[in-house]
Amino acid sequence: MRWLLRLLGLMLAAALGFIGWMGYFATQPLVLKTSPIDFTVLSGSTLRSAARQIEEAGVAMPAWQFTLLGRALGKAAEIKAGSYEVAQGITPMKLLEKLTRGDVTQAEVVLLEGWTFRQMRMALDAHANVRHDTAGLTERQIMEKLGIEGLAEGHFFPDTYLFAKGSGDLDILMRSYRRMEKVFLSEWAAREAGLPYKSPYEALILASIVEKETGQSRDRAQIASVFLNRLQRGMLLQTDPTVIYGLGEKFDGNLRKRDLQTDGPYNTYTRPGLPPTPIAMPGLASIQAALRPARTEMLYFVARGDGSSQFSRTLEEHNRAVVKYQLRKGN
Repeated sequence: MRWLLRLLGLMLAAALGFIGWMGYFATQPLVLKTSPIDFTVLSGSTLRSAARQIEEAGVAMPAWQFTLLGRALGKAAEIKAGSYEVAQGITPMKLLEKLTRGDVTQAEVVLLEGWTFRQMRMALDAHANVRHDTAGLTERQIMEKLGIEGLAEGHFFPDTYLFAKGSGDLDILMRSYRRMEKVFLSEWAAREAGLPYKSPYEALILASIVEKETGQSRDRAQIASVFLNRLQRGMLLQTDPTVIYGLGEKFDGNLRKRDLQTDGPYNTYTRPGLPPTPIAMPGLASIQAALRPARTEMLYFVARGDGSSQFSRTLEEHNRAVVKYQLRKGN
């Protein structure tokens, strides 16, 4: 019996020693090679592999001891993937809490109104904190990866998107797509009656044109009104941004007369109706203008040179406005 008590005493002493040893480790500040340190826990990482990744990033701690701490506390299966940042003074216990909470560092990317899908991809490709899953993929392949039918242009909502560092560009694109879907369907349900759209997609196309044509926000509803009035009368839209979009990378910043006269699917000077797709990402205000336009009889507008537009009912009025705001400006 005495040997059993002695054994139990030794086991208790060992257990208390282990608890004290782990407790000391858990509460002592870790040594960082630099401060702060960024590191990424890869998707599918175990606690052990996560500990190694943290150690390799410059956090001086025994990976095996950190792993043992997590297992002792029953946290081994709760580690969350993502990008993290730690600063001088953090303890193993605080680090473990951060990993199990998923307290990841965030970055942001701004997708601007009026950008084309190509410009949107360039912004994501250039972002240092985005994982580039779409590198080398065509537009059609990207849409297939997202499980979306059709072309990409106009289907993504311009906004500021926060994301965990290391997130994939496909994840951000999907968030933008779903945001556009939610916003557009809500606005479509509240649209004005009697608009000449054959489908919601046509409204999205016009919203993208309004986005590109608008210099000052107060003009959006009137610009939408002009285009809708022209559509209802069977007039050509004659809008430069669609021609520029059709030129693509060939556009050098100077729209020439021959560009307006060369027929193509996006040339609204030679082809009636709307172009086949949107020409940019429309923002909420342009979507609202396309679905709830101003009630006017205007058929023309010209830029005044200060960002605003001069609207006209007749071609005669429009020609006078062109002379006043465009031709004389060049003299």
